[in-house]
Amino acid sequence: MIGRFRTIQRLVESTANPVRLDLTDAVPAMKAVVTTGVGGLERLEYRDVPLPIAQEGEVLLRVLAAGVNMTDINTRLGWYARPVNLGTSSLAASPQASAPTTDEGWHGTMRFPIIQGADCCGRVVHVGKGVERHLLGRRVLVRPCMRPHGFASLETVWMGSDFDGAFAEFVKVPATEVFTVESDLTDAELGVIPTAYGTAENMLRRAGVTRGQHVVITGASGGVGSAAVQLAKLRGAVVTAITGGEKAEQVRALGADHVVERGVSLSEAIGEFAVDAVIDNVSGPSLDQLIAVLKRGGKYVSSGAVAGPLVTFDKRVFYLRDLTFIGCTAWDKPVFGEVVSAVESGEVRPHVAGVFPLARIADAQTELLTQRHVGKFAVVPGAADG
Repeated sequence: MIGRFRTIQRLVESTANPVRLDLTDAVPAMKAVVTTGVGGLERLEYRDVPLPIAQEGEVLLRVLAAGVNMTDINTRLGWYARPVNLGTSSLAASPQASAPTTDEGWHGTMRFPIIQGADCCGRVVHVGKGVERHLLGRRVLVRPCMRPHGFASLETVWMGSDFDGAFAEFVKVPATEVFTVESDLTDAELGVIPTAYGTAENMLRRAGVTRGQHVVITGASGGVGSAAVQLAKLRGAVVTAITGGEKAEQVRALGADHVVERGVSLSEAIGEFAVDAVIDNVSGPSLDQLIAVLKRGGKYVSSGAVAGPLVTFDKRVFYLRDLTFIGCTAWDKPVFGEVVSAVESGEVRPHVAGVFPLARIADAQTELLTQRHVGKFAVVPGAADG
């Protein structure tokens, strides 16, 4: 163990003097959380794995902090498989009884074992052939949604789902997907930004939200929801946030103009024909109510369905009001750069609900499922993991 940390420390210290960086020795090990397959928390194994080596066009990052996302849990539970009709929390309550027997993922069969973790704040410690060396030593964020065939195609590759991610001491990624960031935010604050803020920005952009428009945001206390509240306010929109009543004041502090308690009739609280856009990652039984409050020509945008993937709604409302339904997975080209700019200008600041050592990722995921928090949880690799 001592030798392992000395080897890794040597890699990090060599950053200040790139000429000294030497990866010709036997590949050292690093600590990582490996998801071994579909199932419960027992599928998360904290163990030694080989240290990745940056190849041509890649960079090696020391992970400073990584955000914990619902998609990590969904993937582990097999929630993306077509036979599943439960919300994430319901499936998590009894994964052995409810999970599918297949390893179906976002777009086909998942590759297990895999190191999950779509969010990464890291420091560049090695660059592969063809990569500018000025990146060495820089603190960066990784764009987790990658478009390998260009932005004219909607095909995506996601870190932590399609290749090994940031639930590790080190991760390698294409150099094109790292964005240097100058900010006084902590590593943990930066670490929870990429997926939540990128997803929220993409949804608002696709919805065409502009100043003065009225936007409803579901799950406003969660990672994507809380990001959407802040980013919608940056656009000058009027925001009605839906959340649990005990979180109302915290959500207002994020910028929400109005807060509606989850479970309250939206038509009574907001009124029909009142809203320009709905930003929804909750879905489930509330979908029909969300559609009912949209104006003619309104837009419903979604990139998740944690309350349940199978829904019903009145199709007459959909077509008689000329509504637009927009699914969002692939991020548009400007999205992540705009998020980083908003971070650097201080216009957004994420709420970190808690920070866990990487070895305690099961505790972080368990806490995430309680939905008692506002914002996101982060995990941090380091000596405290041992």
